[in-house]
Amino acid sequence: MALKVAIVGMGGIGNTHAGVYQKRDDVQLVAVCDIIKERADKAAEKYGCPAFYSVKDLLASGIQIDAASMCTAGVENGGDHYEPTMQLLNAGIPTLGEKPISNDLAKAKEMVALAKAKKVRYGINLNHRFTPAALKARYWVDSGRLGELNIINMTMWINNPNESSPWFHIRALHPHSLDVMRYFGGDVEKVQAWFKKGKGRKIWSNVQVNLLFKNGILGHLTGSYDAGGSYGLETLEVVGSDARFVLRDACEHLEYYPRFSRETETYDYLGGMMSFGETFGARIGRWVEQNIQGVRPEEIDASGEDALKVQTIIEGIIESFQTEKIVTL
Repeated sequence: MALKVAIVGMGGIGNTHAGVYQKRDDVQLVAVCDIIKERADKAAEKYGCPAFYSVKDLLASGIQIDAASMCTAGVENGGDHYEPTMQLLNAGIPTLGEKPISNDLAKAKEMVALAKAKKVRYGINLNHRFTPAALKARYWVDSGRLGELNIINMTMWINNPNESSPWFHIRALHPHSLDVMRYFGGDVEKVQAWFKKGKGRKIWSNVQVNLLFKNGILGHLTGSYDAGGSYGLETLEVVGSDARFVLRDACEHLEYYPRFSRETETYDYLGGMMSFGETFGARIGRWVEQNIQGVRPEEIDASGEDALKVQTIIEGIIESFQTEKIVTL
């Protein structure tokens, strides 16, 4: 029996979600929705389902919706998530939101609280943690192969000339990097941050952050919209007492370095995943599986609550820079 899915927001990311759903035998795309009529109509024709121009009309249509993808954009890529997400959650529809959960922390808290009150599954597309390489590395950590974790370093950068708002870079890009760091290190207790505007920039397009995890692990994030290029999107290094691993470009290369041996291990393109674009299929596929399985809302991987914790870290990072202080979360 196929999971009946609707998509709200039919820009580039909405069409990416639709493409993943369309390839799956266990999903039926039953509706698309966008406030821009032409965009909704084009998607409806492409995917062979009805178009709607508001969530209100979508919900009033009587179409059975088992789950929805929330792919709106807005200021800092998260400004338009709140209202339509609240409408879907109020209607009891499991919702997979795009990151960031919101660029407004108070609204993010409201969405997570509503999902919890309604006992509705709420996930966020924090897709970097769902790659075969990340899952293998997580197995190493959980099985004790790295020993006691001491340090987590993350670098994430892309060339992005967007000048939309002062905090666009940290709020729009780094939900991914900070979620990956939390995935391996747990909750963060304190942050200390510095920003720099790139050449000719009006926004804070470069950042470095020190993090102290609640379990004592030390973390460091380097991020930029003024670096990168054709290669070098992301590098994660997790260092333990017995070994460390390096995960490069989200999914492409995983390396294992034992502390007391030269017998290193290298894995390229685990699971056949060749590039970052394929991570959407892995994350959305997990969302589909968990909904079909009927898991409890608190069991959703990369949940709304996970995304809220990441966004709380981000706001702490901004506060640290503005106050020139270490911020306790």
